Amino acid sequence: MDTAAVPFRPHRVVVLVLDGVLPFELGIPHRIFGRPKDSQGRHLYEVVTCSVRPPGTVDTDADFALHIGHGPATLATADTVIIPASYELGPVQEKGVLTDELAAALAHICPGTRLASICTGVYVVAAAGYLDGRPATTHWADADRLQRLFPRVRVDPGVLFIDDGDVLTSAGVAAGIDLCLHMVRRDHGTAVANEVARHTVVPPHRDGGQAQYIERPLPDPQQASTTTARAWALGRLHEPIQLRDMAEQVAMSVRTFTRRFREEVGVSPGQWLTQQRVERARHLLESTGLSVDQVAHDAGFGTAQSMRQHLQAALGVTPTAYRRTFRTEASSAVRR
Repeated sequence: MDTAAVPFRPHRVVVLVLDGVLPFELGIPHRIFGRPKDSQGRHLYEVVTCSVRPPGTVDTDADFALHIGHGPATLATADTVIIPASYELGPVQEKGVLTDELAAALAHICPGTRLASICTGVYVVAAAGYLDGRPATTHWADADRLQRLFPRVRVDPGVLFIDDGDVLTSAGVAAGIDLCLHMVRRDHGTAVANEVARHTVVPPHRDGGQAQYIERPLPDPQQASTTTARAWALGRLHEPIQLRDMAEQVAMSVRTFTRRFREEVGVSPGQWLTQQRVERARHLLESTGLSVDQVAHDAGFGTAQSMRQHLQAALGVTPTAYRRTFRTEASSAVRR
């Protein structure tokens, strides 16, 4: 088949708006997916908003309402459906069951459509049965209730988002940005996602999970931070880095540093280092012509085999497959 004859069609993202929607979360998909363009200046995504009812007014949790111009049948046209949080989920959040209206709307979603939720939008996904036997997350304050209502869901309250292939879930509010950037990164690579993040003035990848945001007693203001150690490590990812080396940068014992690091970042120092090295490897595979062995060295994995194991665990693909998917003409132009 002549691929040149295939007409260009942007990936269609349909955002399902429920009564009581949080305007901030509703705006996230439009801001993140509305930015990416291909080398010819064409938008890679088309974002459409719809309601569970015919076009009309939908209340928000603020002092204004929204006019939504599309009804539930629009869900049938989606490549990705995103459900932001709502404060008026009613029986969905109280009893774990869909209303007839919501069930009828979700029935329009075609098999194979990617589904994502932001914050408490996960209740809708769970009530529809998409999460049975699968991992999911939501705002840490809702995690226990989600688990009680849906015991078949494997709830993880400590992460910013979970990618389980065709179903993705995120923690509260701003974690929706992390989730949407991740989907752009998964679809089009790190370079495209980083460009969106720069223009949105947010980090392209946040360290750790939402464990760092859970309410805890305030720390002693005189306690030192691990920020300096993280910056030091990022400048030498290609070198062997020992835990004691990081602790020495902030004059802490290894035990104190490890505890403080987990409190501030949400993961252990070792997990954080692996995350940063995976991100470095992704960037080098996309934007350079370095051999896999050299990428492994520069990212700090030491050997190509070690890097393969870590990328397989984190991304589900080998370095060669990742490069084949995401090394674009744009990155080739940058190299030249």
